[in-house]
This record gives sequence, C-alpha cells and structure tokens, in this order.
Amino acid sequence: MDRHTVCALTLSFLALPALAQSAAPASAPAAPAVAPPGQAAPDAAVTAPAAAAEEAPPVTVVVEGRRPGPGVWKVTKGDHVLYVFGTYSPLPQKMEWDSSRIERLVAHSQEVLMPPSANAHVGFFRGLTLLPNLIGIKKNPDGATLHDVLPADVYARWSTLKAKYIGEDGGIERERPMFASEALMRAGWKKNGLVGGGIVLGKIEEIAKKNKVKLSRSGYEMDLEDPRKLIKDFKAAQVDDVACFTKTLDSLDADIDTMRARANAWANGNIAEIRKVNYREREDACDNAILNSAVIKNNADFRQTPERLREAWLKTAEKSLADNASTFAILQIRDIIDPKGYLADLQAKGYTVESPK
Repeated sequence: MDRHTVCALTLSFLALPALAQSAAPASAPAAPAVAPPGQAAPDAAVTAPAAAAEEAPPVTVVVEGRRPGPGVWKVTKGDHVLYVFGTYSPLPQKMEWDSSRIERLVAHSQEVLMPPSANAHVGFFRGLTLLPNLIGIKKNPDGATLHDVLPADVYARWSTLKAKYIGEDGGIERERPMFASEALMRAGWKKNGLVGGGIVLGKIEEIAKKNKVKLSRSGYEMDLEDPRKLIKDFKAAQVDDVACFTKTLDSLDADIDTMRARANAWANGNIAEIRKVNYREREDACDNAILNSAVIKNNADFRQTPERLREAWLKTAEKSLADNASTFAILQIRDIIDPKGYLADLQAKGYTVESPK
C-alpha cells in the first residue's frame, strides 16, 4: 500500500466522486408506488395511464464498439499549446474507446497534467496507523439506519429503487445516505449498460508511461495536523446529505434514459449535445453535504477546497504552457464547457481557447 492509497482512504469521505452528472428533470418525478407489506411493488409502467405510456419516448440504446470520444480543447499562447481533454462518467459499458488520436497528442507532449485533486499528506507509516480508525467511517452515527435518517417519502423511493437495482443487502441500510446513494448509482448504471469513466483516465496514464511522458499533479497537498481526530469527528458527526441522496434517486428514477444519451454524446464526440448537459446539480448537492458539514467547515485544512483546487490547476497549467512546447491536460468535461470554468479563466488571462468542432 503506497502513500497515495493511505491518503485516499483517509479522505474517502471527502473525495466521493460526482457520479450522476445529471440534468434537472423537467418536472419533479412522481413518487413510485410502494406495495403493502408482503406484496411486490407494482411496476411503474403498469400503473401509469395508457396514454402516458403511448407518449413515452423510446429508450435510448447505449452505443457499442469503437468510439472516438470528444475532441480536445486547444489553449495557445505564442507557439506553445495546451491540449485539454474532457472526461465524463458514466460511459457506455460496451464501448471501446478509440484512443489513437489522444495517443498521438500525448506522445508529442512533454507533460501530462492529471485532474486537480487535494491530497492529504500524512506520511506512509503514520497513514498505516490510521487504517483501524477508518473502520465504520461509512456508517451512520449511533447505529442509525437509512429508515431513521431519511424522510418517509424519500425512504419509500429508496426502497423501490434498491429492490430494483441492488436487491437484498441489509448492510447498506446502515450506511450514510451519500455512500448508499453511490452504491445505488453504480448498480443502476450496470443494469442500464453504463459504467464509470475511470477507464479513460487509466488509459491516458498508460499512454503517457508507454511514451515516457512526464505525469504531473495539478492540485495541492494538505498537511493534516490531527487526521485521527478528523476521522473520529467525522464518524460522530451528522451530515446533511439528504439532498445528495434525493438527487441520486431523481437521476435513476427519472433521468436514466437521458443519462444514456449523454454517455452516447461523449462516446461519439458530439460537442453540441455535450454542451446541453447540466453537470452540476447532483454533484453540487453531494459536494456541499461534505464541505458544509461542521467537521469540515471548522477544519482550516479543508476551507475553500474548490477555490484552492482551481487556483492550483491554473498555476500549474500556466507554468506548463510557459515551459513546454506541448502539454496535455485532463479535466472533467463540466469544468471545460462551463462558461465560468477553468478554460474561461485562461481565456481571461489572454490565452486563446479553441473548442473542438
């Protein structure tokens, strides 16, 4: 186990991936039917009026086979260039990403900037001593269950979707809503032909190592003064993560077909469709559940994490642009296409930014 693994475990509660990246539903989804005790829950398609069923749009088929993914954004100043590639999750499970174009760009670059991340510096041996403290970090405080901490209507929706995508799993009922919702989301993806986008990031790392191109971090490190106390405080703290949990249910309950369409848009490199996506609603709800919790807000190491990550990336990107003839960078696609995102900051500083067609 290396230092990065220990740090990732230590900060597992902070580094939850923003999984759904879903747009807001056009209207609030109706609560699913809940069966009386001892009876199976009725299928939504059966209980819906016939007219509504006839008007329902066809299910989007998730693409398969070799797909190019999106093109790269090009940031230039003088004769130096920064190629920026946008990652997305979820992606089509049976897609084979055609990385040939990216391999050429990486091979001709002097440096690859990994996505920005905040890493906790605790030291290897000190990190090993922290591992026992991490046991139970995903659980609700005081042995509470999801039934205890969720509003009744939200728990009813959870029960229906859990039965559909996860099945019997008593242990998950004791997890904090944010962790339970992550497990539900991944199970929902799998049953709908989708998978997390980490495979793309891994492939780019492999390409860089194969071509002996320098891999660089683009975030910052935190020196935690008392990580053991931080973990203890988090395990005992209540976290207002119901909004994160509810947005996850919305995504699976009302937005799964749109999720497939977004995955297809990334796979096919359809920039026009990619730009239509609202990436932030669930992400913001889940991020805020952590960053606004008392244990984090009262810890100086974690204050203004998003702002510090952005500043660190911009500083690293500008240095790479100055030092290298060609640099390749990876960002979440939401941070690229956002009119107030990372590339907008570079453009405001005088860099030329070109979008793929």
